[in-house]
Amino acid sequence: MVFWKAIDRLEGGLASVGAGLCLFLIMMITVIGVLGRYLLGMDLIPGGYNMIERMLFPLLVFWAVPLGHRQGTFPRFDILADRMSPGWARAVAVLVLTVEIVIFAVLLWYLWQFAWDAAQSARQMQIGTRLWPVWPVMLMMPLAFALMLLEMVRLWWEALAGRPAGNGES
Repeated sequence: MVFWKAIDRLEGGLASVGAGLCLFLIMMITVIGVLGRYLLGMDLIPGGYNMIERMLFPLLVFWAVPLGHRQGTFPRFDILADRMSPGWARAVAVLVLTVEIVIFAVLLWYLWQFAWDAAQSARQMQIGTRLWPVWPVMLMMPLAFALMLLEMVRLWWEALAGRPAGNGES
């Protein structure tokens, strides 16, 4: 289906380009910071740790998690499901996904409110001696949770219909 392919492309782009770029910047800032401290005795990137902690690492995580969830690379606890009859396993999957959907919907609601308030107030954070806007990073949180919620609803629908969960192309 075209919709799921577009979602997959969006998640893939966020994970590969966005998270990959964040990982590269984290490595470069760390290497440059360590070299500057130990070889030159000075901080070459003032606030580098804060950039990593407050901006790059959260972006890396929030951009990569939806794709990891869609591809099924998260650890799973299948011991019980493997020992159940198919009907019971399906019922448990529907129940667990229902609970996950409710939790993620509530989290998404509060994250959206938090991110919207941050954008409205132009929330900033101090990195080094400057103030940087933090609201663009905060807007990525609801996006990531919305993509995860969308995938959970798809999995819930497939479990309810009794179809095996695919890779998003159903």
